[in-house]
Amino acid sequence: MFADSVHPSKRILEPMERITEVLFALIMVLTFTCSFSVAGAGREQVRTMLVGALGCNLAWGIIDAVFYLMGNFSMLGQGILKLRVLREATNPAQAHQIIADALPPVVVSVLSTSELESMRQKLNSLADLPPGPRLRVTDWVGALGVFLIVVSATLPVIIPFALIEDAKLALRFSNGIAIGMLFVTGYAFGRFSGHRPLWMATAMVILGGAMVAITISLGG
Repeated sequence: MFADSVHPSKRILEPMERITEVLFALIMVLTFTCSFSVAGAGREQVRTMLVGALGCNLAWGIIDAVFYLMGNFSMLGQGILKLRVLREATNPAQAHQIIADALPPVVVSVLSTSELESMRQKLNSLADLPPGPRLRVTDWVGALGVFLIVVSATLPVIIPFALIEDAKLALRFSNGIAIGMLFVTGYAFGRFSGHRPLWMATAMVILGGAMVAITISLGG
């Protein structure tokens, strides 16, 4: 509900946020490793690819962290505006509608008018609202978490190229690690989305491969 966007939540990053960040990082790094030609590749070519892959994900980790802060800032502002409108409502029916619009439809369908009125009174009794949105410490920690997830998810895929001299063998290890990470990510996605984890894990590997192929074909 919109009151949650005014008061800090206990969890900094939701599980689905972490999962999508890992998936994003994997897609980005795979566009480098899968388009890398191992035929006749020397250490200089491998080094160039490693620097490019790591640099790209470092940049996108920063950009994604900024987007995270922007999203939280917007959410906080919307929560303040909605609570302000609720307090300025001229009649209870109008206030009830504002509350209903902020709740999932299935929740609204089981609430009575008296329950909505009780919620209105409790929301009106909250402490004075801040004049505008301000980023909290948890928002900055969450942004740091986004950056670290993007970067850390990149490392397992590129480490084989740094440790194994044979570029072809390194690519096989890298692809195997990437497939394993996609599978685990899909399994976690299935668990938290309420779908069959094993089915989602397999689908994520296929989807990840397709997304990488599309990105490479479009010059990404």
